[in-house]
Amino acid sequence: MDIQIVPLSNPGAHNVILGQSHFIKTVEDLHEAMVNSVPGIQFGLAFCEASGDALVRKTGTSDALVSLAVENALAIGAGHVFVLFIGNAFPVNVLNAIKAVPEVCRVYCATANPVQVLVAETDQGRGVIGVVDGVSPKGVEDEAAVAARISLLRQIGYKLA
Repeated sequence: MDIQIVPLSNPGAHNVILGQSHFIKTVEDLHEAMVNSVPGIQFGLAFCEASGDALVRKTGTSDALVSLAVENALAIGAGHVFVLFIGNAFPVNVLNAIKAVPEVCRVYCATANPVQVLVAETDQGRGVIGVVDGVSPKGVEDEAAVAARISLLRQIGYKLA
């Protein structure tokens, strides 16, 4: 077995959700989950089929985000993995809907941070064994950092004033 580090390419620092699913129906069901969660959402989805034609299946509402998802799915190259880039929404807006899709087995991360995907390769194929999401902690928040966190959540509309 060989373990590789595959960095996600995300030049626009978009939010991305990386997960695993188990059926070709995933593509349409995740598309429906996205458009039903946030009207007018921009996203690109790529899903690595693990049998049959073994194609990267794709859909979305933004050609640029679909291309980015496909690029990353091909780089990861692991069966049943999906890569979902989001434009004008946050993962918190869609994550429960994604996890409720019957085919979804696991969500590895939902982030706009730099991501490294840890991929194991065997003679059969490739599989995701985990992710590195962002950087290691640099300390513990103090009172000023707490106040900044609370303020940010109110500024972006996730908490009431």
